[in-house]
Amino acid sequence: MSKLTKAYVDRITPDGRESFHWDDDVKGFGVKIFASGVKSFVFQYRSPEGRTRRFTIGRLSDTLTPEQARRRAKDLLRNVLAGNDPQGERRSRREAWTVNELLDAYLASPRFAENAESTQTVDRGRINRHLRPTLGTRFADQVTRDDVLRAQKSITNGGTKADVLTGKARGRAIVKGGKGTADKAVLALRSAYAWAIAQGHLEKNPAIGVKIDQVRERDVILDDADAYKRLFKAIDKLEASESIRSTVADALRLLALTGARRGEIAGLRWQWVDLKNGRIIIPKEAHKTGQRTGKPRIIALPSVAREIIARQQPGTPGAYVFQPLKGNGGFISLQKPWAKVWAEAKLPEGLTMHGLRHSVGSHLAMDGASLAEIMQVLGHQQTKTAMRYIHFADQAKNTLAERAASVALAGMKSDDEKAEVVPLGMHKTPAKEEVRR
Repeated sequence: MSKLTKAYVDRITPDGRESFHWDDDVKGFGVKIFASGVKSFVFQYRSPEGRTRRFTIGRLSDTLTPEQARRRAKDLLRNVLAGNDPQGERRSRREAWTVNELLDAYLASPRFAENAESTQTVDRGRINRHLRPTLGTRFADQVTRDDVLRAQKSITNGGTKADVLTGKARGRAIVKGGKGTADKAVLALRSAYAWAIAQGHLEKNPAIGVKIDQVRERDVILDDADAYKRLFKAIDKLEASESIRSTVADALRLLALTGARRGEIAGLRWQWVDLKNGRIIIPKEAHKTGQRTGKPRIIALPSVAREIIARQQPGTPGAYVFQPLKGNGGFISLQKPWAKVWAEAKLPEGLTMHGLRHSVGSHLAMDGASLAEIMQVLGHQQTKTAMRYIHFADQAKNTLAERAASVALAGMKSDDEKAEVVPLGMHKTPAKEEVRR
């Protein structure tokens, strides 16, 4: 044994077979000489279980000198004396999941398959187009809350925006990012980690505690028959001018008539339609709350809604009722057509497609429907979700009461008070001499 200085290591010559030279200063530190003449530094030790292990520090080169290798060996020796196993830790690190591998496993899991088909499609897009570019190569067990915050900020600021081919004929995806997308991506990451923890693969969820803006309750609705009339007239006009396809027009009509979720209509399959009994029956594995309740989602169809479905192009049981453009694949796209309808109909600011669903729930409440009836029609499983419609109806009733009482209140005012009441935009009573004339 000798001290493995640079001069000593340089003098060692291969003898046609592998050999080891050990340092007399740092226990376990040595250099391995290959038959080819390559020299590699190693550290040999006993694991806590008493097994002999050999840790490769690295090959002798301009970037790894004997002194650098010696310092690394000292660090390893201290680690061993503390009761650790450097080689075992390295093996564990090699086997550790990256975030990409975590996401691959989650997407292939029965837990992810439990989500509704529309949810799977959207979450898969968030994962592949936003989470993988920002966190994919990191080791999953080393991702911190700060890492997730940085990814969230990057997605918000458009750091993941792209124009990508989808692999389908003429298929493109314009990836934009934004605050809403970033928050939903964090929620998808949180779900993936939660699944991995439940399976025993990981111990901590770095997405917990990352602030997500709560979606505001949308109280913008179609508040009267005139608003609905403008909606359906706009759909008719855009369909007649071929600004939107007839299939798209019918899908939007059905949304307004039933209060169904957009994904439930866009992803509607023929095998779920029962026109004879006037209903849609979506199996538990294909709708939002099915896995929690274990029950199918039943959507009642008024006669007009039945006619809309009946006039669609027939297909196989598994085919979509509302077919997308040829070569587009997946669900029918409704977002851009809705924007055209919204503008043409001059609908209320802030009214979204989801607002059509809220409109149905709100009008049910205002017509006296019970909480249970509203939950049944809209497919809600939590009373607090459906209670918003009851609250909205109460507010509307209060407003109506104020309007109804306005005439009576006017009669309660004294003559002097009445004289002071000036309709908006009009002048007060002229001077006395003008009145006498």
